[in-house]
Amino acid sequence: MNEHFDYPLDTAYLLRKKRSLKKELLKKDHFIHKKIAVLGGSTTAEIKEMLELFLLNEEIKPQFYESDYNKYFEEIMFSDELKAFNPDIIFIHTSFKNILNSPEIHDDNKQIQDKLEKEFDHYKSLWEKAISDHNCIVIQNNFEYPRNRSLGNLDTVNYNGLTYFINKLNLMFSEYIQDNPQVLINDINYLSSWIGLDKWHDMSFWYHFKYSLSHHAIPYLAKNLSIIIRSVFGKSKKCLVLDLDNTLWGGIIGDDGVDQIKIGKETALAEGYTGFQKYIKELTHRGITLAIASKNEYENAIEGLNHPEMTLNKENFSCIKANWEPKFINIDKIAQEINIGIDSLVFIDDNPAERDIVKSQLPLVAVPNIGEDAAKFIDYIDRNGYFEPIKISKEDMYRNKYYEANKKRETEKAKFNNYNEFLQSLNMIAEINSFQSIYLERIAQLTNKTNQFNLTTRRYSPSEIEQISNSKSKVTLYGRLKDKYGDNGLISVVIGDIRGKDLHIDLWLMSCRVLKRDMEKAMFDAIVEESKKREIKKIYGYYYKTAKNNMVIDHYQKLGFEAVEEAEDRSKWVIEVSNVKEKKNKFIARGKYE
Repeated sequence: MNEHFDYPLDTAYLLRKKRSLKKELLKKDHFIHKKIAVLGGSTTAEIKEMLELFLLNEEIKPQFYESDYNKYFEEIMFSDELKAFNPDIIFIHTSFKNILNSPEIHDDNKQIQDKLEKEFDHYKSLWEKAISDHNCIVIQNNFEYPRNRSLGNLDTVNYNGLTYFINKLNLMFSEYIQDNPQVLINDINYLSSWIGLDKWHDMSFWYHFKYSLSHHAIPYLAKNLSIIIRSVFGKSKKCLVLDLDNTLWGGIIGDDGVDQIKIGKETALAEGYTGFQKYIKELTHRGITLAIASKNEYENAIEGLNHPEMTLNKENFSCIKANWEPKFINIDKIAQEINIGIDSLVFIDDNPAERDIVKSQLPLVAVPNIGEDAAKFIDYIDRNGYFEPIKISKEDMYRNKYYEANKKRETEKAKFNNYNEFLQSLNMIAEINSFQSIYLERIAQLTNKTNQFNLTTRRYSPSEIEQISNSKSKVTLYGRLKDKYGDNGLISVVIGDIRGKDLHIDLWLMSCRVLKRDMEKAMFDAIVEESKKREIKKIYGYYYKTAKNNMVIDHYQKLGFEAVEEAEDRSKWVIEVSNVKEKKNKFIARGKYE
C-alpha cells in the first residue's frame, strides 16, 4: 500500500502528483475490475480522478461513467448509455446546494414537512430506479451543513432553518437505508464537520467551476468513498494486532514493573491509553479480532493484561505472541493460527523501526505511522477506515467466538495421531439447503468477502442473490457447519446454472475457518443429490485463478472431475452424475439445526 493515501493526507501532494502516482499504482499485478458511475449534482471531474487513485491503491481498477454537470436525475431516470454501461456501483454526488425544496422564513411547520417529504421522495425514487434498472449498489451523499447560517444559532432549532432541514432530511435518509442495504451513505455531513466547514467550502471554487467542495477537501471525499467501496468488495480488515509497551499502556513493563505502567485515569497520559483501549473494545463488539505481537516476556505481557485498570484483558485476544522473535514472524504466525489472510491484518506499534521492519517483510499488512501520542492513536485506525462495515450482521458479532472455537479444535487435533479420527471426534453436523430468505444478506456478504476458497470469485449484490434464489434455472445451496465446539455459521455457498441437462457451477466458495474439515465434500454430495432430483446428466466446474485462490487449483480434480479445458489462469472440468457412485463426505452428518 502507498503511504500517501493514508491518514493524515497531504492533499497538496496528492493533487500535484496525481499523474505520477497513477502511473506508479498501475504497475501493480493484481486488480479487481469494477464499473463505477459518478453522477453529480455539481462538477465531478477532479473527484473522479482522485477516487481512481485511492481505488487503485486498494487494488480496485475502476472503469468510470461520468454524468454531465447536474444531470444525475436524468441519467438514472432516462439514460440508455448508463444502462449499457452496467455499473457495479452508482455514486450520487449531491450536496446541500442541490436541495430543491429549501425552507423559507415564511413557511409554516406543515409546509416544511411537505418540503421534507418531497425532497426525500426525489432521492428515494432515484435509488429505487437505480436498483431496479441496474441491480447495483448505490452510494448517496447525505447533506453537509452550509457555510453560513442566516438564522445564526437558531438555524438548527427553528423549523425554518436550513440546518434544521438538513438534520431532518439526513435522518430520513438514514432510516430508509437501515432497511435497504443496497443503498449506502457517504457521510459528508460528518466528513465536512471533521475537516471543518471553513476548509470544506470554497465559494470561489463553486462560482468559477461549480465544485460543491473545496479543492483541499476532494482527496478526503475520495478517500472516504474508497473506504466504502473497499468494504463493498470485501476488502475491509478483520484483525487488529497490537504491541504492548507504550502502545496498549504507557511505559515498559519489563523495566518499570506492572505497578508503574500508565493506564487508568490518574494522569492525562494514562487516560490516553485507556481511551485507546475502550475504542478497541468497541471494535471487538462488532467482530474485529484482536492479537498481540510484542517483544516481551510472556509472563510480563499476561501480568500487564491482568492490571486492574486495564479495559482489555487476556480473554479479549484471540492470539498472544509475546517473545523475542522478530514481530513480522509473530504476525505471520498470528494470521496462520487465526486462519485469515495476511492482508486482513492491521499492526499498531509506537516504535517506527518495528513498523518499518514489518512493512518491508509483510507489505500486505496495514501499518499506520501512529507516532507516540496515545491520545491520537484512535485517529489512525478510524480515519483510515480499516474496519469499515457496510452492515453489521450477526455473523460479524460472533466472529471472535468462531476463532476461539477454532483454537480449541487446533488444540484437540494435536491429541490425535490420525487426522480422520480427529474429524470423527468433532461430531460435525452440516445444514445444507437451497437459499432461504433469512440467509440472503449473509450469502451476499460472503460472496464479497471470501477469496482463498473461491473458485470463480464472482461477486453478487443482495438483490442479485434474491433474484437467483427465485430462479428455477438455478441450483442454489448454502452450508452451515457446527461441531462439539460451536456453530461456525453459514460458511459455504454454491450457485449453479442449469442449461438443458447440464449444471454449470458459477460460484463455489467456502470460509477459510472451516478448511480441511471435508465441508467441500459434503457440499459436493449435496450438489450431486440436487442434480439427480433435477435429472441433470453432467456437472461442469470452473476455476479462475486469482492472487489468492491458488489453494483450490486442483479442487475439481480431487472430487473426481475430468479436465475439459486447461490454461495458465483458468480451467474447466466435468463429471458425469451417473458416475458418482458413493458419497465423498465420511465425517459430517446432514441435518437441520437452530
